[in-house]
Amino acid sequence: MSVPCGIVSLAGVVVNNAIVLLDYVDLLKKRKRKKLGLEEGALLSIADTEQCVEQAGKTRLRPVLLTAITTILGLLPMAIGLNINFYTALSEFDAQIFFGGDNAAFWGPLSWTIIFGLTFATFLTLVIVPAMYQFLYKIKYKMSVFQININYFHAFTISPVPVLCFKLTSK
Repeated sequence: MSVPCGIVSLAGVVVNNAIVLLDYVDLLKKRKRKKLGLEEGALLSIADTEQCVEQAGKTRLRPVLLTAITTILGLLPMAIGLNINFYTALSEFDAQIFFGGDNAAFWGPLSWTIIFGLTFATFLTLVIVPAMYQFLYKIKYKMSVFQININYFHAFTISPVPVLCFKLTSK
């Protein structure tokens, strides 16, 4: 039961990192448009977008890594089942440190789920998300060059399956 809880708690951190990264890319693109004197909805060139994605990745690298590392290091004692008796540590100066115990059965799987999930998700956030953003932007940019004009289509009624033909016009 603790593994699904770990996956749910992991989702918040992962989604937040990706949203902040892409929001920063959009902010840099907005600044670039303003610098170039383009209107709000205008598409930037692929090279300008690559610069914005690269700069956002460099800027967000440290916060994403620090968040992941501190979370992993904080969960490591729970994952290995480290127990410290703070009551006796403060009253009798005997911490009674030991590994395992009853709580390790619940907290161990939860912690390992978050640790490995966060490690994988950090890679996704820093490598795959910017790459996919750039890939989809290139497709969007190339599709804007060849604008599909639906006013010039016709269906061939000779074949049993109508084939729609679109006239491609370039800007």
